[in-house]
Amino acid sequence: MGVEFYDVKTRKKVSIDDKNVQKTTFNTKNGQTRYGLRGKTSDGRMLTKFVSKGDWDSLKYPVEKK
Repeated sequence: MGVEFYDVKTRKKVSIDDKNVQKTTFNTKNGQTRYGLRGKTSDGRMLTKFVSKGDWDSLKYPVEKK
C-alpha cells in the first residue's frame, strides 16, 4: 500500500512503502505532544508527516525508538 509524504526537496508527493514507515511523537516547548509518521526514501532521507492522535493510534506501524 504505502504512505504518501510530501518531499520538500523535490517538491512532489511521494509514496513510501509500509516497511519503511515508523510512528513517532514530538514534544513541543510548551508541553504538547505531536504525532507523526516518519518514512525513509530510497536515497536515505527521512520525511515526516503529522497525523491526528486518532489516526496515530489506529495505524499498525512500529514506534520509532529515540
